[in-house]
Amino acid sequence: MSTMQAQILHVGFGQTVLRMPITDAVGQQHGFAHAGASFALGDSAAGYAALSTMPEGSEVLTIEMKINLIAPASGRFLVARGEVLKAGRRLSVVRATVEAEAADGSRKPVALLQGTMIPS
Repeated sequence: MSTMQAQILHVGFGQTVLRMPITDAVGQQHGFAHAGASFALGDSAAGYAALSTMPEGSEVLTIEMKINLIAPASGRFLVARGEVLKAGRRLSVVRATVEAEAADGSRKPVALLQGTMIPS
């Protein structure tokens, strides 16, 4: 995430918010952020949300993750909100919403992710 200049904006029990700038490094040929950037940020937000529900000293791995791309990601930043839908004894079901933030601070949803995490 450091390569993509991502920052953690918020961590709460079962929730996180991450943000990264939309730069040429994560762009694609039409001037939008690449879908891989939305996936990476959403996956990380969901993973940190899952990690926040696990015992101290745990690490987390994604077992599977689905993404729906719902709009082109244009703007200054991508912002991902991760949340735990169900924290089980071994597996956690997670969701992330990725939004593109414009220069005026307005946001629009660009991707929805849902997946499963496991402690490692």
